[in-house]
Amino acid sequence: MPKPPTMKDVAAAAGVALKTVSRHVNGATNIDPALAARIAAAITELGYRHNLAAASIRPGRSAKVIGLVISDLANPYWSLLARSVERTLSANGYLLMTVSSEEDADRHRLLIDRLLAQRVDGLIVSPPRRDTTAWAAAAAPLLPVVAIDRPALSAPPPPAPVQDARATREDQPLSLAEPPAPSRTDDDLHTDADVDAMRRQHPPLVDTILADNAGGAQAATRELLRHGARRILFLGDSLELYTMRERHAGFLRALASAAPEGADFSVATAHTAAEAADVVTALLGTGRIDAVFAANNRASVGAVDAFTRVGARLPLIGFDDFEAATLVRPGVSVVAQDVALMGEAAAQAVLARLAGDTPPPATTTLPTRLILRGSELP
Repeated sequence: MPKPPTMKDVAAAAGVALKTVSRHVNGATNIDPALAARIAAAITELGYRHNLAAASIRPGRSAKVIGLVISDLANPYWSLLARSVERTLSANGYLLMTVSSEEDADRHRLLIDRLLAQRVDGLIVSPPRRDTTAWAAAAAPLLPVVAIDRPALSAPPPPAPVQDARATREDQPLSLAEPPAPSRTDDDLHTDADVDAMRRQHPPLVDTILADNAGGAQAATRELLRHGARRILFLGDSLELYTMRERHAGFLRALASAAPEGADFSVATAHTAAEAADVVTALLGTGRIDAVFAANNRASVGAVDAFTRVGARLPLIGFDDFEAATLVRPGVSVVAQDVALMGEAAAQAVLARLAGDTPPPATTTLPTRLILRGSELP
C-alpha cells in the first residue's frame, strides 16, 4: 500500500517552503494568494489530508474540536440544541464531538474523561440527574467548560446523615405514578433540595446557559387557572432533574398566588411519551384532574396520545415546543424555549474563553415564551 502524501510532498509539488504549507493547512490567511492557490492545487492533486490529531499533540497546537455532553440525542430537544451548537462552532472553524450521558452520572464522568483524553479544546456539558460530584472543578482548570440547560455543581456536597436521605420531604406532593426511588450509597445521600441549595450558595464555577424554567411553568399554570382549571396534573420526568424541579417550583408558585380556595393538584412521573399516555389515560374520566401541565415535550405527546385513545380531552399546556404541536386540533399550547439561541450562546461562551476572555464565570438565563394555540381552553 502506498504511503499517504506528506506535507513535504505538498511543499515540493507546489514549489514552496514547508513552513508555508504548514501555515496554509493551519488556517493562516496572510499568505500570498498565488502561493495559496498553488498549495491548494497540490493538496488536491496529491490527496493530502492534514492530521489534526497529530498536530494537536504538539505544544501550543489546537485540535479545534469541542466536546458536547448531552442527555439523549434521540430527544428532539437535545438534537435541535446540538445542531445549533454545531452550526455556531463550524462557522468558527471548530468540529463538534457529541455524546449522550443517558442521565447516568457514572457514564457522564467517563465521557468527560474520554473527551479530555481526546484533547478537545473545550467542553459544553449538560450535567446529569443526581450529579453530586464537582466534576467541573477538575475539568475547568484544564480547558473552557460551559454548562448548558442545567447548572454544574460548584462545590462537592458535605457528608449527609443517612436519616436525612431516607426521610420524606414535607413539601413533596402526592405522586400518582412515581417509581421507587433509586438506591443511593452512603456517599450520595443528599436530597435534591440539598444540591440546589449548594448551587445557590456557591458562585458558578463555569459559564452557564439556562432557560427560565420556573417562570415559564408559572405562566402556563396561571393560564390554565385563568380558564377555570382547579385540579391540575403536573406531568413530567423525575424531580431529580434540575429542570423538572424548577418547573415544578414555578407550578407551585402559580398555585400559591393564583389558585382559588379549594383548588388541588397532582404530580405524576413519566419518562417516555408512552408512560405519559398511560398515566393520562388512567386518569381521564375519574374526576381527579381537570387540566394537564405537561412539563416536557414527551409528556405533551403522551397527553395528546391519551386524548386520542379515549376520545376526550382536557385543557393542556406543555413545556417545550415540538413539531406535531400544530398538527392536532386544537393545536398544543406550549412554553417555548429558544433552543437555537441556547445552543448558540453556549458555543459563543466557549469560543470567547478560547479567545482569551477571562471575566468571572456567569450564568445567563434565557426567557421563555408562552404560545397559545387553543389547547389551554376547556
